[in-house]
Amino acid sequence: MADTSVIEISRKAVKGNIEFLREQLGENVLITSVVKSNAYGHGMDAYVPLAEEAGIEHFSVFSACEARGLMKIKKPKTRIMIMGWLDDMDIEWAVTNEVEFFVFDVRRLEKVISIYNNTRKPGLIHIEMETGMNRTGMNRQEIRKAADMILKNRKAFVLKGLCTHLAGAESIANHVRIQKQISRFVRLCKWFGERGLLPEFRHVASSAAALTYPSARFDMVRMGILQYGYWPSAETFIQYIGRRKEKSDPLTRVISWKSRVMSIKKVKRGEFVNYGTIFLAQEDKNIAVIPVGYSHGYNRSLSNQGRVLINGHRVGVIGLVNMNMLIADVTQLPGVKAGDEVVLIGSQGDLTISVASFSEFSNQLNYELLTRLPESIPRQIVS
Repeated sequence: MADTSVIEISRKAVKGNIEFLREQLGENVLITSVVKSNAYGHGMDAYVPLAEEAGIEHFSVFSACEARGLMKIKKPKTRIMIMGWLDDMDIEWAVTNEVEFFVFDVRRLEKVISIYNNTRKPGLIHIEMETGMNRTGMNRQEIRKAADMILKNRKAFVLKGLCTHLAGAESIANHVRIQKQISRFVRLCKWFGERGLLPEFRHVASSAAALTYPSARFDMVRMGILQYGYWPSAETFIQYIGRRKEKSDPLTRVISWKSRVMSIKKVKRGEFVNYGTIFLAQEDKNIAVIPVGYSHGYNRSLSNQGRVLINGHRVGVIGLVNMNMLIADVTQLPGVKAGDEVVLIGSQGDLTISVASFSEFSNQLNYELLTRLPESIPRQIVS
């Protein structure tokens, strides 16, 4: 039974991207691979084993639900870190299963102490500190209280990390703010050290900061979009290549999204195509119906704007993108037939449709478009 589309994940691209990132960061910086939101839409089940093949031994997710899914597919020695949502039962599960997690309020510390008193198992914690992002993270008063609680209950905790989150390192407009955050983080780490609280890892950098701000690498980098072959922003890419003689993109896109022509139909000049009246045929047309729509993550705003690749040619999407179908204009492509391959994202022949070009038409970020690809679309690993 064939699915209407398939997402292909390239083993070679995963390996190449991770090797490039290791080369940039050096051997002393741990890469934690961020695989939240179904590995940025790539499919956690498909991506994680490939990242492990490439040497990744630490993964980060947003929630305990994601961590439970990751637990089923990772290697036994691979470590997991939860950066976001945990309820009380989740905290107990994390402690019991030796899963690391962020602590950004004192209540989580109280829960860990309670669990330790019952189980004698310590919590593997990363203290997240507020440095100027103003989202999650302990303020100075909470940090002092947290340090006192840890010092009084040393056996209840393993201080895996001190961390913070930088506020938009992908944009030069945030440069001053980022530098202030890094300076505050360094001072807070020193404050912890003076009290004998030395973490295994200090970490602040996601993808953009890891390349743009070398001083932000510390002991670990939370690597997100870069590992999948995408730059956090055009600015990040420009800053990177601006410092090098070789101006080509060193990253390779991991993902391709493909479907097939479902049917071919002739439309006479003067007739409307598909729902409504947004596309009027100015000449006799041949159209290809493709079984992918907005329920599959192909945004409705791509109506009359999107592009797909068929038989080595780039053709336009015409009419409204439906829930389960879209229509491509193949008038200039003789010989197109049902079953022919359609590339929605990726390459065919010498042409490519990138997620960037795809997202520009739909006014979405790379991140947004990728993470909206439904889990129900099968992921296949290709060499």
